[in-house]
Amino acid sequence: MSDFPKDIFTEPSMDVLTLNNLGPLRAMAGVWEGTRGLDIKPKADGARKQAFVERIELQPIDPVTNGPQLFYGLRYHTHVTKPDQVKTYHDQVGYWLWEPATGTVIQTLAIPRGQIAMAVGKASADATSFELLATRGDDSYGILSNPFLEYAFKTIEYRIQVSIHADGTWSYDEDTVMMIKDQEEPFHHRDRNTLTRIAEPTPNPLAR
Repeated sequence: MSDFPKDIFTEPSMDVLTLNNLGPLRAMAGVWEGTRGLDIKPKADGARKQAFVERIELQPIDPVTNGPQLFYGLRYHTHVTKPDQVKTYHDQVGYWLWEPATGTVIQTLAIPRGQIAMAVGKASADATSFELLATRGDDSYGILSNPFLEYAFKTIEYRIQVSIHADGTWSYDEDTVMMIKDQEEPFHHRDRNTLTRIAEPTPNPLAR
């Protein structure tokens, strides 16, 4: 707490052009498609592999302040289906945030299963890879689930590794660690995909 300023109200100066200030998140801005995703999920008879197709939209938001704290960020929506199907397989919304003053990257996420999380990591402004972590019970960067998920599929950790590639694509590798009812060992629910840009980002409202 001693690292925080005594003045908690005065806002810093900011650049209205979010796309110029996203640090390691800049390469992720835009609309993306991934056709070779892999999900390793829990079933009654053990782990099962599932291919998936994914569309992610990451659009810049106006700069955000908490008094002297300043974030630049991307609002995102992820929509996932199984190949050749219309039914939603996974849906997720949230924000990717970059705090230039501290080199902090934050991902917030919410899914319509009654679950939310906030993960954090450190990176340099020009980093091409970084990792974020959310841990159950953490007061700042944690995981909350509805009572059934707590009973049957208790998430104890969420980790995501992001890699930016020289060809303009980017990829992620997620590990959601769960304690499943009546199982002694934790289950590692893995998801990974590589995304190709299909549309450029739209400038944030203040920058237009």
